[in-house]
Amino acid sequence: MRILAILIIAAALAFSGCGKEETANFDAFAQCLTEKNVVMYGAEWCPHCQEQKKLFGKSFQYVHYVDCDKQRNACIEAGIESYPTWVINSTYYTGVQPLYKLASLAECEA
Repeated sequence: MRILAILIIAAALAFSGCGKEETANFDAFAQCLTEKNVVMYGAEWCPHCQEQKKLFGKSFQYVHYVDCDKQRNACIEAGIESYPTWVINSTYYTGVQPLYKLASLAECEA
């Protein structure tokens, strides 16, 4: 019984990463999106926006992000109706987008 408990704990630690946060570096990708005039519109209270940001990790700082609570007029002018909304080549993509899809649409490498 004790061995089973140890195995369960070891498996849980292995799957959780032992608390280490290992995130990929997407700096160049995020910068490429910004260079291609890709914009993400969102709000800090939006859980889907937080999920999208988490995919980028610390590299999100390089994404052109418009906070619709702080820049309400910009979002109204852009016709933003839901969060997150990505604008790529004048086309709107709503909801959390996989990085590979953003890369493909913007012709950037993730």
